[in-house]
Amino acid sequence: MKRISETINSFPSFIGSWDIENNNLCNEIIRFFEDHPELHTKGELTDGINEETKKTTDLPILPNDLTKQEYSIIKEYMKKLYECYEDYMDIWPFLKNHINNIDIGTFQIQKYNPGDHFQKIHSERTTISVSHRILVWMTYLNDVDDGGNTFFENYDLKIKPTQGKTLIWPAEWTHAHSGEVLKSGVKYIITGWMNFPYNR
Repeated sequence: MKRISETINSFPSFIGSWDIENNNLCNEIIRFFEDHPELHTKGELTDGINEETKKTTDLPILPNDLTKQEYSIIKEYMKKLYECYEDYMDIWPFLKNHINNIDIGTFQIQKYNPGDHFQKIHSERTTISVSHRILVWMTYLNDVDDGGNTFFENYDLKIKPTQGKTLIWPAEWTHAHSGEVLKSGVKYIITGWMNFPYNR
């Protein structure tokens, strides 16, 4: 795992970026996605399906799925993600000193075909129902050459998908973003949230 600098200007963006340095792991997650079409769903928002806002093919993963042998590659990925999370906490020690535990709920592998997108500017904590989200995480599982950038509007920052690049950022309106339309090829990501723990 190698820290990457996403330089925008002299001000911090609070967007952590790393290369997990394991392309084989990314390829195996893509293979897992393609080998399980029975688990695929249309990309959905908290208020349902709206392809004008988000058009993807998703594979939801529940925390309990990680106990199953067929999900072992996802469990291996989560170890890499945890390394990035620990480094993020080192960068911002206020979080390290005040958030001792996190939960990760259901998360997703997503596939974007040409024309797919999540092009509406959105943030991850906009209603009471998602107010437990603290941080967002995402790993690009393949290189993308034609569209499909992640755009953080408030920072005028576009991040090009490259295999293994992993981002962590605050789940707040300050980090409103979009997934630009994929013009050609295919794009895969794995993404979810780090949440305040329940019942603690």
